[in-house]
Amino acid sequence: MRRGHFAAFVPHCPRCAGAAAGRHPLLLASVFAEQDDDVRAGMLHCSNAACRHEYPIIDGIPLILPRLRTLLAERGVELFLRDDLAEPLESLLGDAIGPNSWFDVMRQTISTYAWDGWADLDPEEPAPDATAPAPGAARRCLDALLALAGDAPAGRVLDLGCGAGRTTFDLAARHPEALVLGIDVNLALLRLAHGAMRGRICYPRRRIGLVYDRRAFAVDLPAAARVDFWACDAAALPFEPGAAALIAALNLLDCVPDPAALLAALGTALRPGGRLLLATPYDWATRATQVEGWIGGHSQRGEDGGAAEPRLRALLGDLRVLGEVAAFPWATRLHARSAVAYRSHLLAAQRAG
Repeated sequence: MRRGHFAAFVPHCPRCAGAAAGRHPLLLASVFAEQDDDVRAGMLHCSNAACRHEYPIIDGIPLILPRLRTLLAERGVELFLRDDLAEPLESLLGDAIGPNSWFDVMRQTISTYAWDGWADLDPEEPAPDATAPAPGAARRCLDALLALAGDAPAGRVLDLGCGAGRTTFDLAARHPEALVLGIDVNLALLRLAHGAMRGRICYPRRRIGLVYDRRAFAVDLPAAARVDFWACDAAALPFEPGAAALIAALNLLDCVPDPAALLAALGTALRPGGRLLLATPYDWATRATQVEGWIGGHSQRGEDGGAAEPRLRALLGDLRVLGEVAAFPWATRLHARSAVAYRSHLLAAQRAG
């Protein structure tokens, strides 16, 4: 956790805010390890004497979540994913733990997101043939949204659902005056993104089945000094209203329990005149969002016939649509013989004022 980002974003206790107990700033109570201005291990405390809830900083990532215990119960194992095991040992573990295990699912997720974000900088990455996707789908989507949004006012930038973090660095490069914060709840991907801040990418690239190839290479990112990565709930951001001048949320809307609440939270987090960049393929899954929370894709007997786009626009509140792309191509690699392709709806909006 960079001290400069902590001072600029002034996070408050999400538990107190969620309980309507006020906004109480978090205090950096303990520092166990630090490198330059990056707190690698430490503890944040709520400043409310009646709360004093603790939030850990692990591998440079502060975990500022209202349901910390639940998240760690579900995802804490991601903190123990190692990149210092010899590749044959990691292969043996993958075979022994087996398919569809937490280890297998975690490696597949990392492979897909890290490949799309970083494979273009990998000197050993083969050039894709005509039938395979090229890395950088998320970055191409971001470029299209930035073109729709026009110039955002100066101020802090949030990249929600940042995944492996490449778009966070792109946002910093496009906004040289801004501090940029990448936010996600996937702890393994946040650790990978934080490693890019220090100039190194290391991830397991899935070849087929349980066979993975270790990818490790250096990266030089000029904007890295203005980037940080935190674990936060996008629908319960621990910031004051109007904290950001620009918010990107790429393919996040269909991955949260309550998309309507997320949209409301993003509108609140934007400063007047701020820009919101949304992309979603409306690829709803009940493990992420119950049917009642879907934006479109059900209740086809209604006036919109089950369409998602008009429902999304109706939920924007005082956000004014600046531009849209109905079906932006987004394809990414799953393994050497498989890929997934979406047609994402892109929407750029501006907060009134």
